[in-house]
Amino acid sequence: MLEVYFESDKEVIRFCERLFQYNKNIELHWKTHEEWGNHLQFTVQHPSNEIVKAIAKSMVDVFVTHRFTKIAKEIIKDYYYYSNADEIERILEITHWIVLGDDDDSAYVRNRKEPRKVLYSLFFSNVKNTSVVHFDSIVNFRLKVFKDQLIDYVGLAIDEFKREEEHQAFVNMLREYIAKKEASFSTIYILQGNPFSFYKPDGKRFSKMELRMLMQEEPLYIVGLDEEELNLAPLVAMAPEKIKIYGDHPSEPKTLTVINVFQEKVDFEPYQNFPFLADKKV
Repeated sequence: MLEVYFESDKEVIRFCERLFQYNKNIELHWKTHEEWGNHLQFTVQHPSNEIVKAIAKSMVDVFVTHRFTKIAKEIIKDYYYYSNADEIERILEITHWIVLGDDDDSAYVRNRKEPRKVLYSLFFSNVKNTSVVHFDSIVNFRLKVFKDQLIDYVGLAIDEFKREEEHQAFVNMLREYIAKKEASFSTIYILQGNPFSFYKPDGKRFSKMELRMLMQEEPLYIVGLDEEELNLAPLVAMAPEKIKIYGDHPSEPKTLTVINVFQEKVDFEPYQNFPFLADKKV
């Protein structure tokens, strides 16, 4: 007969909630043990593979909800020596995204590895063929493989954090540069693309030659912009009073950078709202 112990009341409640979601036919008895906290006793003599799977999956969910943040934060502070609360919090957010994110970008950053599967295999192997299971014991002594991997994931999160800091410093420098410039145009219209297509207030499209001439009149090297960069650099050279961007991808990175630099001067609208119909094709 399988017995499972949880010291934390919150964790045992979470475990039971998830367990019955994964397998509605499981029966168990729950009582309190004076020394080891919450005692769960499964009624089946020999738990099937399906029950062991449900238990392991539920333990992964409990770990992710109640233990992951504390362990990751300890790594940030004790292994990488961060002490600033804001920095720790941001690195923690990025770590969560890298390790637990289900989007393509987070999967790419972690090299397509599956940390949850590693956790599941560790919990499964510690529950299978065992009659007494202590959740706290597994977390404290049996998850070394995952914790070693987590050190690397936190390292990746710190790299990402440093890139964010560098990018924000770059953005702040551009904002200061633009604030001192006199606007060359009232409104510039942009169509998303690679690169952007720029339009004057009268609807005429800027040629590449015109953009390069505008850029050559500005010492853009001061703010780290290359003359070959034809998305942000022309806008910094023009410093328009208003920028209207049209497209179907508001979260596209180049667009977000422009919005971040020019802030309230930027409006984003759907591609279909572009006012210069004759020039919609780029």
